[in-house]
Amino acid sequence: MARGTLGKIRRSQVISTYGPGAIVDFRAGGHGGAPVSVVAAGLDEWDNLSLVPGLNNEQCIEEPRLQEQLNVGGFRLPPVGEERAGEQPGGRTQPRRLAGVRFPGWLQCPRCEFLQPAASWREEPGDPALYCGPCTSDAKDGRPVHVVPVRFILACEHGHLDEFPWHSWVRHNQGCTRRKPLKLQGRGAGLRGLVVSCTACGAAQTMDGAFSPEAMRRLGITCAGKRPWLPGPPEACSSSAPPVVVQRGASNLYFPAVASALSIPPWDDEFQTALGHHWNALVTAAKPEMADMIVELYVWPTWDGEPMTLDQMKVRVRERLELLKAPDRQDIRSEEYRQLTLGAATRDEAAEFSIRPEIVPSRFAGLISRIVRVVRLREVRACYGFTRIHPPSGDFSNRTGIAPLSVAQKKWLPAIEVRGEGIFLTLDEEAVRTWERDDGPAAARAAVVDAHWRESWKERMGQDAEPPFAVTARLMLIHGFSHAMMRQLSLECGYSTSSLRERLYANRTEPGMCGVLIYTSTADADGTLGGLVRQGTPERMEQLVEDAIRAMEWCSSDPLCMKGISSLTEGSNLAACHSCMLAPETACEHFNRYLDRAMLVGSPGEAGVGFFTRLLQGQGA
Repeated sequence: MARGTLGKIRRSQVISTYGPGAIVDFRAGGHGGAPVSVVAAGLDEWDNLSLVPGLNNEQCIEEPRLQEQLNVGGFRLPPVGEERAGEQPGGRTQPRRLAGVRFPGWLQCPRCEFLQPAASWREEPGDPALYCGPCTSDAKDGRPVHVVPVRFILACEHGHLDEFPWHSWVRHNQGCTRRKPLKLQGRGAGLRGLVVSCTACGAAQTMDGAFSPEAMRRLGITCAGKRPWLPGPPEACSSSAPPVVVQRGASNLYFPAVASALSIPPWDDEFQTALGHHWNALVTAAKPEMADMIVELYVWPTWDGEPMTLDQMKVRVRERLELLKAPDRQDIRSEEYRQLTLGAATRDEAAEFSIRPEIVPSRFAGLISRIVRVVRLREVRACYGFTRIHPPSGDFSNRTGIAPLSVAQKKWLPAIEVRGEGIFLTLDEEAVRTWERDDGPAAARAAVVDAHWRESWKERMGQDAEPPFAVTARLMLIHGFSHAMMRQLSLECGYSTSSLRERLYANRTEPGMCGVLIYTSTADADGTLGGLVRQGTPERMEQLVEDAIRAMEWCSSDPLCMKGISSLTEGSNLAACHSCMLAPETACEHFNRYLDRAMLVGSPGEAGVGFFTRLLQGQGA
């Protein structure tokens, strides 16, 4: 493949839509924007293209709790700007870039309709766009006739990618040498009207049935374990199922596996920031004495943080290491929940985490127990892999089915840091425990979704595999409440729903978590302008919550939506559809699964299944 600059993508897209292993479509700069399709290369190429590889690169960030959870020493930001080798002004510089590998390798000429591998087409030095030689020679305007990537490829549930088996599909006549190009012609509507033929032997087949689950099995095609985003040979695929045919731009072709953490005290203070890249060495120290030695030899001589003695620094470092490695330490979500619920108002202008607890309106007594305006927050999002065909479970401690970003595990992962604002709400824990009792109607509805989730998980991972979490009534309540609030907030504060995000806290284990953080943390025009956090005052929240719940009483797709008919094809939902509850996938933690309006407002036959029924009926606590 010819080398050349293809285009630009946002940093946030490298952690989401266009991360390593994703297919990205570009328009090459030369000759009127010719189409070029590549798969984003893995982390090995990040190091190969960088003058300073690994965590020595200056574009690194720290988040101690997330590093400990993902077992890495730090995070690399997607490369931006110019890079300099060494610290001398006259040192070598080069632009920071990401690499891509041409995929798919089969392309078609839009004029003569020939279909061939990339090596059979013409190219110009430095231009990654390929063109058809004969058609370009015949062109009256002298402009090259660029070939376009094919739409059909093979994908595997284990993350592998391969070319569509064109020669096997066309079923050549006996004795065909297969040396002449194929043709892909549109002779009618749909796949039945799309015909692939051999210009040598005349064999032809329509594309009808190509997307059938058994299409590749009938041809004897098995997964070859190809990973075009990684260097080296293919790996052995453990899947017994054949690969499936998908379109190059299909939404189920790439699901990033992303873990994130909010920077909360004490991990967001000046002391932690000043420790910087030394923190990884301190965490990996085998004994406290070794940590003391690192402080004395490396940290103390270059310290530019708050004034303190060497002994004071050693004590503070030991205290922080003990806090991080405590055997009874809570997980990331539990620590955040505790800080959001019990933390006092913070007004330090330099802090990455600043909250303002508010008074809960009396009419929400017995329903909502806490409202907190999160005036400032910092979130680090790290991508640790991806899946195809099915979205990841969301449990980053379980890497089953997650495709890797590099050949061998590295000490770092790609990540971005974003700053924003939000509103945190918790539901009344005692009321939720009464509502979600095991013999109640809410638990029965949740059991239907949980059974589908378990069956789907076992189909993919094996009958002995247990799902990483259970779908409970509490989870569906919090998730539905979050989506209802996001829809209403987008109307009230002016932020688009795609710029809002949810962070769910749902756990029945004592003392229990039952809350949601709705926040915005984007770097574009939606930004953090204060419009969202301003909605968190008691006066605004009183009307906003009621409007959000009442909006869920009726859907334009009712009665089909409320009866679950609209979501029959998606067993992970009940009463939920695009007209009422579904949100942009960038906003939802669970890819629009585990949603049910009835958990909020009840159903025609079971009003008691709705947690907010009393609010709708105008009853007090």
